[in-house]
Amino acid sequence: MDRNDYYGGESTSLNLIQLWKKFRGNDQPPAHLGSSRDYNVDMIPKFMMANGTLVRVLIHTDVTKYLYFKAVDGSYVFNSGKVHKVPATDMEATRSPLMGFFEKLRARKFFIYVQDYDETDPKTHGGLDLTRVTTRELIAKYGLDANTIDFIGHAIALHRDDRYLNEPALDTVKRMKLYAESVARFQGGSPYIYPLYGLGELPQAFARLSAVYGGTYMLNKPECKVEFNEEGQVVGVTSEGETAKCKKVVCDPSYLPNKVRKVGKVARAIAIMSHPIPNTNDSHSVQVILPQKQLGRRSDMYLFCCSYSHNVAPKGKYIAFVSTEAETEHPETELKPGIDLLGPVDEIFFDTYDRYEPVNEPTLDNCFVSTSYDATTHFESTVMDVLNMYTLITGKGVDLSVDLSAASAAEE
Repeated sequence: MDRNDYYGGESTSLNLIQLWKKFRGNDQPPAHLGSSRDYNVDMIPKFMMANGTLVRVLIHTDVTKYLYFKAVDGSYVFNSGKVHKVPATDMEATRSPLMGFFEKLRARKFFIYVQDYDETDPKTHGGLDLTRVTTRELIAKYGLDANTIDFIGHAIALHRDDRYLNEPALDTVKRMKLYAESVARFQGGSPYIYPLYGLGELPQAFARLSAVYGGTYMLNKPECKVEFNEEGQVVGVTSEGETAKCKKVVCDPSYLPNKVRKVGKVARAIAIMSHPIPNTNDSHSVQVILPQKQLGRRSDMYLFCCSYSHNVAPKGKYIAFVSTEAETEHPETELKPGIDLLGPVDEIFFDTYDRYEPVNEPTLDNCFVSTSYDATTHFESTVMDVLNMYTLITGKGVDLSVDLSAASAAEE
């Protein structure tokens, strides 16, 4: 059941008229932007890691047969006031302007260690137990400087803050390996893929698959009220005087506001442009990560851009998003470092939304509530939440050892 008249809840994609209604309060977008139908603007913009967990889930569930993916052109990082391509391998490290000559040699050694690292083969561990050694200690062994650590930790390992430096290095090494394997997968300039027609395709694909297995979707159901018995266990959901009986309810935080707590707030900007993001090699689709340290912030900022090449805008138009964990009440000011990288924009919208996480005990009330979407522009954090919920609901894990070749990204 969904209170909206479209699939996907918060992570839907809107056409131009819907976008105007949401942010401008009218349904009259300017004619020069082109046809409303040609736009699919994600409300929660995120790319998928080509070898990442979400792609494995999509293959495991066979939902890939309803989706078409295309590789994302570029993966960049903001460093010392400039945008640079993220080097993913030892060879790319030697060519990257992010580092001086001697730092490149050190970084190359570190990249080789990570590429060769095999958890099951102690010969590749270099005498280090990465379940005990912290990331900071591992990196110190290679003598890398703070700048290099910054882009490795945030743009390759995709950590959202610097806590990882004091945690066991194994997680960071695995994340770096995932990044490099994902880049190698489609030989593109980035480790990311993205569905044609936008992310709103994902929930629709799952709805189709659900129907095959006898699932029923009910859109446009106002005031979905969750009903409980005397023991506080869920017994059903009521809308428009009808109650659907059930033993378990799975929902996002907006349906059970008294079972969640606010844990943060996301600030974001959505821009419609007539050009790619400058200094990204004219990429039609790109992610730029602005690490917290580069901006003097507590959390990273993310820049996401896609265009007509992924069928989310008319020819010649680009859609860019800037998002971050809000640290103030002023998204316009806070997002300025990211917006400054966009160049001229045709239209820009600002938005903030609160992030919630569940505080209930699902074993007592049978309510399984997801965590709100964060500011990151990739799915790695969201999909872990989904898998944890699956295990809580069913008592089973998901076997994600799948044949990755089952999902291919379309070539140009």
